[in-house]
Amino acid sequence: MRALLRRLGVYLLAAWVALTVSFLLPRVVPGNPVAGAVARASQSGNCNSQCVQAIEEQLGYNVHTSLWDQYLQYIGNLARGDLGHSWSENAPVSSLIASYLPWTLGLLGLATILSFVGGTTIGTLMAWRRGSSVEWVLPAATFFQAMPYFFLALVLVLIFGQTGTMLKLFPSLFGYDIYTTTPGFNWPYLQSVVAHAVLPVATVILASIAGFMLAMRNQMVTTMDEDFVLVAQAKGLPTRTVVWYAARNALLPVVSNFTIAISLVVAGQILVEIVFNYPGIGYHLYDALGKLDYTLVQGIFVVITLVVLVANLLADVVYVLIDPRARQMA
Repeated sequence: MRALLRRLGVYLLAAWVALTVSFLLPRVVPGNPVAGAVARASQSGNCNSQCVQAIEEQLGYNVHTSLWDQYLQYIGNLARGDLGHSWSENAPVSSLIASYLPWTLGLLGLATILSFVGGTTIGTLMAWRRGSSVEWVLPAATFFQAMPYFFLALVLVLIFGQTGTMLKLFPSLFGYDIYTTTPGFNWPYLQSVVAHAVLPVATVILASIAGFMLAMRNQMVTTMDEDFVLVAQAKGLPTRTVVWYAARNALLPVVSNFTIAISLVVAGQILVEIVFNYPGIGYHLYDALGKLDYTLVQGIFVVITLVVLVANLLADVVYVLIDPRARQMA
């Protein structure tokens, strides 16, 4: 329990630093971000004098309160779930993020789980059958991991996407067919969502699975030389049982490295969403930056940071639960 409390303290400190940076960033950057945002808003016709005043208040310009008072107000608003108002969408930032977040979490959760399960399974087989044809999977996976996420996504679109030039098997734009389906709990919409998720999920899996495969293979190779594995083999236990004993112990360091992988996958998924125009947080972050909607950018930055920290904390909890040594050291 003490180990989890220490980790929780570290994550709370990291969250506080991220929130503080989000508050300070538009106030310390060179130039006047308010002027750019107001100019862009005025050109689009979505911003009147009240909108200009709201942008100035949210970013701390032309206000007669100290920076400390602004910071306390900012933290208080966050505690109430108030992330400000987006001028480009003319809606509260919290409601906008609530509509974006399920797309990102669904895509990220599915891709990460498949990548982790598939990578650790293949890594276990490669270690157990060293020298066999199974090991050829690793160079191929490493090749895909060496590609930037956005480049791999473009290659998949070119080969498999309906907007590409070759097989034209899967949709390659948006989260569902925006022209023929109506959002809701109906079969055509759900089928369209699944079809549109195939290429983004495949991109994340191909770009991240090699890390899990390599980590699991290396740990398995080391674990297989341990005494308890040799004794299990000498007793004549079934191969499946021996592999399970070895894999269960080799999996612990892989789970501890899972937290690092989460951050890398989240960063890559932002690029994937941009390529596929997928309606998640990453795509709307890019769109908000282009529109100079700093309030929406701030809100998305805060949510992405908190999601990564929560995912890392959950991975630490799982590690402590499955590894008795972590509880004893606490």
